[in-house]
Amino acid sequence: MWVCGATAHGTNRYARETGIMGELFVENQYRNPDGNPYLWDLVILEAVRAEPNITLLLNTDVHEVEADGPEENRMIRSVTGWMMGSERRIRMESPVYLDSTGDGLVGFMAGARHRIGREAAHEYGEEWAPDEADDITLGSTLLFYTKDAGHPVRFVPPSFAKDITKTPIPVKRVIRSGDSGCHYWWIEWGGELDTVHDNEVIRDELSSVIYGIWDYIKNSGQFESGNMTLEWVGSIPGKREYRRFVGDYVLNQNDIIAQEPFSDRIAYGGWSIDLHPPQGMYAEASGSKHMHADGNYHIPYRCLYSANVSNLLFAGRNISASHVAFGTTRVMATCAIMGEAAGTAASLCTVKGVTPRDIYISHLQELQQTLLRQDASIIGLRHEDEQDLSRSAKVTASSVRRIIAVDQPDSAVQLSRDVAVLFPVDPAIEGLELLVDAAEDTRIMVELWDTGRLENYVPHSKVAEAETIVPKGKAQWVSLPLAWTPDLPQNAFVIIRENPSVSLYRSAEPLTGVLAFEKGAIPNASVELEDHDENQLVVAWSMKVLIRQPFCFKVKGTTEAYAPEKAVGGYKRPFGGPNMWASKPIGPEQEAWLQLTWEQDIAMKEILLTWNDDVNEDLINLHHHRTSFEIIPELVKSYRIEARVQGQWSTVASAVDNRRRSNRIQLKDAILADALRVVIEETNGTSYAELVEIRVY
Repeated sequence: MWVCGATAHGTNRYARETGIMGELFVENQYRNPDGNPYLWDLVILEAVRAEPNITLLLNTDVHEVEADGPEENRMIRSVTGWMMGSERRIRMESPVYLDSTGDGLVGFMAGARHRIGREAAHEYGEEWAPDEADDITLGSTLLFYTKDAGHPVRFVPPSFAKDITKTPIPVKRVIRSGDSGCHYWWIEWGGELDTVHDNEVIRDELSSVIYGIWDYIKNSGQFESGNMTLEWVGSIPGKREYRRFVGDYVLNQNDIIAQEPFSDRIAYGGWSIDLHPPQGMYAEASGSKHMHADGNYHIPYRCLYSANVSNLLFAGRNISASHVAFGTTRVMATCAIMGEAAGTAASLCTVKGVTPRDIYISHLQELQQTLLRQDASIIGLRHEDEQDLSRSAKVTASSVRRIIAVDQPDSAVQLSRDVAVLFPVDPAIEGLELLVDAAEDTRIMVELWDTGRLENYVPHSKVAEAETIVPKGKAQWVSLPLAWTPDLPQNAFVIIRENPSVSLYRSAEPLTGVLAFEKGAIPNASVELEDHDENQLVVAWSMKVLIRQPFCFKVKGTTEAYAPEKAVGGYKRPFGGPNMWASKPIGPEQEAWLQLTWEQDIAMKEILLTWNDDVNEDLINLHHHRTSFEIIPELVKSYRIEARVQGQWSTVASAVDNRRRSNRIQLKDAILADALRVVIEETNGTSYAELVEIRVY
């Protein structure tokens, strides 16, 4: 299945996860651009095996838990598993345990408080919760893959294949012979049963429907499927929901929609609240309904540890969340970044000899700062590591992008609907220019809006508006008198109102920090199955067809949004601006550099570099869509690091063929220097050198 996450298949902006999950996305993009699921397995397996402190026990089913203590203060003493194939019984003892089993078996056997089913609306004041609590969950799914065999293939259905023409499926669901298996996520059932204890009943029903659908595709005569054959059919139901543990906080629908900025945030999500009808594939209703926040929301650490088992953490689809909130936290990339946070907390617990709750009470900042150092997925939290020597350095660069301009036109597009451009305002905008064609003498009307929260990329409050007369003509730059000096650096969302007499120009060259949108452009790929409210801003303003193709425009005045100091500014993700240093364009044989200078010699042993891997690009592990490049073009490919020792520059480290966002450089011996320079020799395709962060230890 596709690893879905905060990008919501391109709905959310600058939303792709970083940290471990981000590394997996980017590496899979390079190794596995066609989305082969077996190669994706290898990317994950190799990442785990690269960690020397992990003992990997594959095919080991943990089914025994030893725990003691009163109900409100339990403690796990050991877990025991059975390694299939090797016939080994393995007992593991630890000061802290992390249950990522999905179904929550370890925590359940330890006596951890949990919920199954839907809470009543009055419990958390949730709009989408039922009036009365019940045991209904999201159902389970089996998937299947097909391929073109290149010759006619017949299909004789098994005796247990269901005749789907006697069900609502052909009318209420979308069946196509050429879809990938993942498009059949709606083959879902069991939400009104016990998805664990009725697992085999659910499996048999799902299997009968898969073979019934394939019989329908192959033998109904309604599809061109003569050469198609089954390549793979799942045998283990993919469960969406079962036990949800109770932590010190229960995330709910209102937190998601309000994007509550929890002081203990350790991760974020962006998938919609995505709930399915209890009857699954037999329902008369759409396969899913969706509620979106205006942007990414935050997940608190208190949702990742048990309220009553003192040494239990959890991550994945069993965290402390209501059924409605779980509708968004359950997707895999969001589960993964919670896993990194919980794993980091577990490590701190063992080092300090404390419980997960103690981390929240006494060591929360250390947890958050450790996660930031790891480049984990947290939005709007500033780096405050006092050991980082770069914070006391003067920062300079070979050049800086001071002008925001997209001025290389590729194709003209009729202004048949409202469109928008987004760009950073730091410190002010003095005016705007657009490159347009006009079929007749006409007017262009624009509006400048702020985005509300710094992590959002939608229009929130109107700041200014302007219009100008445009004479008939081709490829003319027209000026619009927009001005704004906000109280703090942030993004501007400029709406260009519909005018069919006007055409704007798209560029084939993206510009970091700039986005383009169309209002009411294209529906979701599964629109027939999914109920989205088109009035929700992130749905209404789509960037999907404009990814890396902004409209041509120029911002009057200069900007500090890409200043060298941004590389030590404390933010590792876009947040009210791109938060990175960017150079002016560099030629094929040119170099760019960023330099740190100290007033006296400092001892340095480790250098951390975070390059720009364009977290707005929606990468995918399988074949939902294909990205046109295997390596993010903005990533720096080759560089060297120079240190100034006693007035002389020398190279202390270098890299070639880099394709990773995070680079950790350990110097063989500590050096004393009063300046450090990162020299960018080549990128993976872009014309700019861009560095998100540098740290020195």
